[in-house]
Amino acid sequence: MIELKGVSVHNLKSISLKLKQGELIVFTGVSGSGKSSLAFDTIYTEGQRRYIDSLSAHAKRYLGNLPKPDATLLEGIPPTIAIEQKTSSHNPRSTVGTITAIYDYLRVLYARLGEPYCPISGEKVSPISKKEIERLILEQPEKTHLIFLAPLIRSSKGEHKELFVDLIKKGFLRVRVDKE
Repeated sequence: MIELKGVSVHNLKSISLKLKQGELIVFTGVSGSGKSSLAFDTIYTEGQRRYIDSLSAHAKRYLGNLPKPDATLLEGIPPTIAIEQKTSSHNPRSTVGTITAIYDYLRVLYARLGEPYCPISGEKVSPISKKEIERLILEQPEKTHLIFLAPLIRSSKGEHKELFVDLIKKGFLRVRVDKE
């Protein structure tokens, strides 16, 4: 159950109610009766606030803080999203996730919970410091050949002659194009 007591947000005056989770609930009433204050400024805001509080300090820095709604008790509110009827996008690539900004929250969630693996070797990928990279290079036996690769162009057709001329001027002797 979602339990709200003493909600005094905007024009709501100490409202108390219990709502069942997992059901479609509709708030109706005349203009100014507090529908949006209850749905958006109380339930939605508290759900978002609790979700953000559950994240790391690093993630919170990018998402910001939401104010706690004025109430004596707010219990059982799960993480929430809100889709306003007015929200529309003229971008054909928009999704419910991008329009509602839940996409941003999911990116943060997956980045924090996910464990990256190399698609080629299957080994777990973990960050290493510049010092550790330097140490690994210097540990190699003398006359070891090292190849450093970094993508300069991806998914772009063309000859890119200017790029090759620029690389030669910078002292590069070889490039890898399409794995060759």
